[in-house]
Amino acid sequence: MDEPAPTPYAPPATGSVTVYRGATLIDGTENAPRPRTTVVVDGETITRVGPDEQVETPEGAQVVDLAGRFVVPGLIDSHQHLATPPNRPVAEAALRRQLYSGITAIRDMADDLRQVGDLARATRVGEIAGPDIHYAALMAGPGFFDDPRTWQVSQGETPGQVPWMQAIDESTDLPLAVAMARGTHATAIKVYADLPGHTVAAIVAEARRQGIMVWAHAAVFPASPAEVVAAGVDAVSHVTLLAQQTADEPLSSYKTKPVLDLDRLARDGDPRLDALYATMREHGTILDATAGMWLWLADQAEDTEGKERALANDRLSAKLTGDAFRAGVPISTGTDYETEPSQPLPALHSELAYLVKRCGIPAADVIRSATAIGAASLGAADVMGTVEAGKLADFVVLAADPIADIDNLGRVVCTVKRGRRFDRAEYEGAPA
Repeated sequence: MDEPAPTPYAPPATGSVTVYRGATLIDGTENAPRPRTTVVVDGETITRVGPDEQVETPEGAQVVDLAGRFVVPGLIDSHQHLATPPNRPVAEAALRRQLYSGITAIRDMADDLRQVGDLARATRVGEIAGPDIHYAALMAGPGFFDDPRTWQVSQGETPGQVPWMQAIDESTDLPLAVAMARGTHATAIKVYADLPGHTVAAIVAEARRQGIMVWAHAAVFPASPAEVVAAGVDAVSHVTLLAQQTADEPLSSYKTKPVLDLDRLARDGDPRLDALYATMREHGTILDATAGMWLWLADQAEDTEGKERALANDRLSAKLTGDAFRAGVPISTGTDYETEPSQPLPALHSELAYLVKRCGIPAADVIRSATAIGAASLGAADVMGTVEAGKLADFVVLAADPIADIDNLGRVVCTVKRGRRFDRAEYEGAPA
């Protein structure tokens, strides 16, 4: 029998104890930062967190002195695409950079799950270095499946007719469709486009019955944002799509979005949006804002018209994200793009800075968005998102205080993922 693949990045075994002493801990809860704090890790699990003077070092434990350092929970990017189209070397390089930059989990928002599923397995068991991956299987109306991206992620098969990318209409056997999506080992179903509100609600009801989450675009066309939220989805993506709630005409399809007065909305907001935020708060609907995406798209634009359109959406994005936060909507930190591989830090760090500097969200709340709320968006708040006993040992050691300056989240000393330490110096010293 062949030997299994090597797992150089596997979590340490239970009984392998490391004690991290002396850091200022920002634990991902609403607690104030805690100076001179010790975190005890056994294998891949945190077993104790407390003041340095109250935590004894177990016999035989390795001790890591973190005096002058800051510790935050592992960061979570709640909107990534690793395989549109599939490219294994590019994906592995992106995952490695994410991990060494403090990201310990990501949400992949529908891709070719044949590859993503294997990447998720490989990062989980330690064959490759990367965050834990939670991913979605997509459902949309039949009209969506002439989108070229659907062909990129269904190569060799027919888009809309595979378990990870299903076309849904009134004749669909929803219990079977949801079961097929679950069979991909997906964390959630992603509801994308060209579905009416009653169908979105039916998908959510069946997903609840079968125990799988539902993530959705904030407007599904013809389903409005209010209908999507009322259906009970766990999270919605893309804050600018919330603006479709203000359309003066019924939504029709993903390809024929109503024209909105973006400048007015970016300047004044709208009472219809205020009502939507209140409903989201009541439902606990997480907003995967992807707030800084439009600024990146403006930089990518090939003509003046495209750049101006992206910048108008950028102003809207900053306004709506800040308003949603102040209305009490839980916000996670997704990107939906990635910086060039030559850049030292992945896109999530730009998103975190954007939320503070453009949306007016305090740094402490942005850290919670990137950790505790991110974990909730994955359905994994019971095991990650905060630095507490019983949780996975997923945290980041920083050289400076990220509450004083959010850019300090990029000053990574090391990432601890499932108890294994990844020193940033190892990544920066790697050959290009």
